[in-house]
Amino acid sequence: MSKKQVWMRASVLAAAMLCLSLSAQAAGDAAAGKAAFAKCAGCHQIGPSARAGFGPQLNGIVGRPAASTRDYRYSPAMQNSRIVWTEDKLRAFMKSPGDVVPGTKMRFWGIGNEKDLDNLLAYMKTFS
Repeated sequence: MSKKQVWMRASVLAAAMLCLSLSAQAAGDAAAGKAAFAKCAGCHQIGPSARAGFGPQLNGIVGRPAASTRDYRYSPAMQNSRIVWTEDKLRAFMKSPGDVVPGTKMRFWGIGNEKDLDNLLAYMKTFS
């Protein structure tokens, strides 16, 4: 193998490792997300015995259509939103609920810290 081929393979390997590292960072830390969920726990529950309270329970939220749990009375805005909760849509909603669903009943100022959002999403995904 020539020096050029070795260099090319090493470059490709380094680029692949960088991509894996960046995607792992974006994945978030579920343990830190559990602590960050304290901001949400006043209204929402998640986990095996979760039920609706001031807000809907959040089990299986990623991939779930908005306003689809039976134990919570959603706002007309949320019912008519036609949203399916992807990670990107949840991230945007947690940043600014009223911008994503104008007229939502959720009264929350939002979370601006990207790392907190990554961690919260990682934690919520553990309850798929």
